[in-house]
Amino acid sequence: MQTRPFTYLFFIQYLGHRYHGWQKQPGLKTIQGRLERVIRYVLGHENFTILSAGRTDAGVSCQRGAFELFNIAEIELDSFINHVNKNLPDDIRLLEGESVSLDFNIIQDVFAKEYRYYFAVGEKFHPFAAGNLTYFQGDIAVERMKSCANIFVGEHDFRRFCAKGKQTDNYRRQIFTSEILEDELILTDGAKLRRFCYRISGKGFLMHQVRMMMAALLAIGRGELTEKDMIAALNSTDTNPLCGKVPANGLVLYGLEFKK
Repeated sequence: MQTRPFTYLFFIQYLGHRYHGWQKQPGLKTIQGRLERVIRYVLGHENFTILSAGRTDAGVSCQRGAFELFNIAEIELDSFINHVNKNLPDDIRLLEGESVSLDFNIIQDVFAKEYRYYFAVGEKFHPFAAGNLTYFQGDIAVERMKSCANIFVGEHDFRRFCAKGKQTDNYRRQIFTSEILEDELILTDGAKLRRFCYRISGKGFLMHQVRMMMAALLAIGRGELTEKDMIAALNSTDTNPLCGKVPANGLVLYGLEFKK
């Protein structure tokens, strides 16, 4: 018998700088840990569980993530969201929620995830912009990066673009979108900054995959790798990473799409 038969899907937004990622860890401040603490207070009991659609790493932020809440009783959504938001710190907030069936699977029913990595090159920007923007020094050919970004589109073996570990034996992932965009950011002092964004979407990603793909594109911009190097890595059975990973602060889990 299902002991927590009331199931809800919530969308969440957070700034990841002060947290050691999503997943609860003993002695560390995490998004899950802070969220569960507030939900426990609002519901007045501990007979609930939450399950995330994905775990963000330490320092990574989220524009529109999601988690599932399993509870022993029905929840009045508007009141619950308002009460939770009043008790969460300023860098976390719930956006909206809905009741879902017990058949809904927040992990298996994800159709697409979109990440965005924000960065700037050239003259170093105002320190206040560093929250979700990584600065890369040196002479970087962003146009070359743009022209190579679509190499990742399609289904490929990404074993050379992820962190080593026992996470999986299947390194094949399908990428729907891989492109570099740019816009203009108005800084605190009124100055304008040319900002770039690596936008990538897919069914799912391996550990540190997005940050390592971005690092490979950066290496192309610096002339350290070529387009042929990238293509060869996607067709290689070598398990050594092609390059390292870029800093976490520029990465944002931008959105999720679920199967209807």
